[in-house]
Amino acid sequence: MNDSADLLKELKIDRSAPPPRESRRAWLYGIGVAAVVLLASFVAWLVVSRGDAIEVRTARMVAIGNGNASTSVLDATGYVVARRMATVSAKVTGKVREVLIEEGQRVEAGEVMATLDPVDADAQRTLAADQLGAARSQVEFARAQLREAEATVGRLSQLVDQQLVSRAQYDQAVAERDALRAQVATTDRQTRVAQDQLAIAALGVDNTVVRAPFAGVVIAKAAQPGEMISPLSAGGGFTRTGIGTIVDMDSLEVEVDVGESYIGRVKPGMPVEATLNAYPDWKIPAEVTAIIPTADRGKATVKVRIALHEQDQRIVPDMGVRVSFLEQARPEGEERPAGVLVPAAAIVERDGRSVAYALAEPGTAESEVELRTLELGRTLGDDREVLAGLAGGDEVVIDPPAGLEDGAQVRVAEDDGDA
Repeated sequence: MNDSADLLKELKIDRSAPPPRESRRAWLYGIGVAAVVLLASFVAWLVVSRGDAIEVRTARMVAIGNGNASTSVLDATGYVVARRMATVSAKVTGKVREVLIEEGQRVEAGEVMATLDPVDADAQRTLAADQLGAARSQVEFARAQLREAEATVGRLSQLVDQQLVSRAQYDQAVAERDALRAQVATTDRQTRVAQDQLAIAALGVDNTVVRAPFAGVVIAKAAQPGEMISPLSAGGGFTRTGIGTIVDMDSLEVEVDVGESYIGRVKPGMPVEATLNAYPDWKIPAEVTAIIPTADRGKATVKVRIALHEQDQRIVPDMGVRVSFLEQARPEGEERPAGVLVPAAAIVERDGRSVAYALAEPGTAESEVELRTLELGRTLGDDREVLAGLAGGDEVVIDPPAGLEDGAQVRVAEDDGDA
């Protein structure tokens, strides 16, 4: 009996003992399989959903125009240049005797900048003056002979009528008179030639004086006394070609290179705000004066000339400058609604309306698109002004596909850039 009871006790389950190792391993394996299945399902969903999204390019909108204030439609960089700048030289080759200029000095039109050694020019003028004196003496001698010959002809004309002298003698006297008249005319012309030679010699003396062609400021002094100077640089590196360089500070303007893609935004007479790199807090009012009708093939730019409305000694040639091309300010009391600048490629026609597709979540890699009806304004080059339907910070689709619908899922291309 006791043996049976002992056997029954041995058949009890000991619940405090740990489960077998094989059961725990099977449980963990099942959990891992389930996780792998869930992960594979998630990846498959991503692949399927990404394949449905349409890849597009987008551009971020920039707000322009607010009230009557002029706003920038384009920024560019350039340099201050002078329309009137000259390196002044003598008209003749000679040795510099005196230089009367220094850098920074202001000179007036016609003011003497330097003089050359005038010895040769003075000698030429003296010779020409002597030749003129000799020609005048010959004229006086020829005229005296002519007066005598005319008197002789007058006397013989009376005697030949009375047959007191022969006709041959009279004809000889007339011929001598006519020859002397021709000689007087020749000496007169020789005198005028001598006068012209004297004037040329005097001009040669004047050419040894170098004068300023216009009023300006000296920015470079290129020669010193004792040096040879020539407009043709006859002596190579040992001969100077100029005395100095002067600039008309009243002719300073700005030249900038504008990209071909944006030149349509620039018009002659357009207001401009210029800022010198040296004085970033100084805003100089300016105006577009001309768009040079040629493009730089290498840089794909067009040169624009800008006139400064302020003249100041702080503005000097070759200074770097940043310019902002402004839209025309509205008249007092008339306001322009705030708008945005949108690439024309983002605007399409749908059912007779101008629309654009904007991202519901700007700045994300994937988003739904919203169809926006637009109110258009001006055309600015390759862009359009949108007065209503879009706001600054919105992101629109560039060249939207024909089948793109409102609410469609799109994916922004990796090489996307902002407008």
